[in-house]
Amino acid sequence: MVLEVGTVLAIVDWFVITSAANPRQARTIAEEVEEQLRRHDGSAPLRVEGAGDARWILLDYGDVAVHVLLDEARSFYDLERLWADVGRLDWSDGLADEGAASGAALRAP
Repeated sequence: MVLEVGTVLAIVDWFVITSAANPRQARTIAEEVEEQLRRHDGSAPLRVEGAGDARWILLDYGDVAVHVLLDEARSFYDLERLWADVGRLDWSDGLADEGAASGAALRAP
């Protein structure tokens, strides 16, 4: 899920939220995000938090914060509910690359 939080939060514009079944998978997802962004435009996170226990890994890219949560942590914290009043990027399978290239449409919650 991708949330446009910049309209209500001054420190970041976007939250990317995903979940993993176990800590190993969470670390792998976080590592893959880092690798793909490095390949795409040379980006590296400004800060990485939570990789040790991998319950909730935060990759801080300045304007974008990537949250990789274990399934139970994602259910418990329910970030989608907490940020229900912000726009959401329509991020459907097969449309991710097209959307990123064309400035994918935002939809209201």
